[in-house]
Amino acid sequence: MSRPLRIEYDHAFYHITARGNEKKPIFQDKDDKMKFFYYLGIVNKRYRIKLYAYVLMDNHYHLLMETPQGNLSRVMRDLNGHYTIYFNRRHKRVGHLFQGRLRPY
Repeated sequence: MSRPLRIEYDHAFYHITARGNEKKPIFQDKDDKMKFFYYLGIVNKRYRIKLYAYVLMDNHYHLLMETPQGNLSRVMRDLNGHYTIYFNRRHKRVGHLFQGRLRPY
């Protein structure tokens, strides 16, 4: 059985959290965090999100954002996908970086 579709609205506000698989680190140093900001900037321009606040912890992150175009799933797929590819290549690992589905509150 597939999971239900996420209902998305134009100009919706989301508090997003994403945690490392098995609660493992998703940022190992400052360079990882800077690359995450780089990808965050790309999705910001591409999808015109409005980022109001963020917190980057070693094993998870929080984002407070608005999606004027109701495209949260695409935004997060691009952000987490590109960052995972970077992280896996840099740290010579394979597989999932993030645990489960992203969690908006």
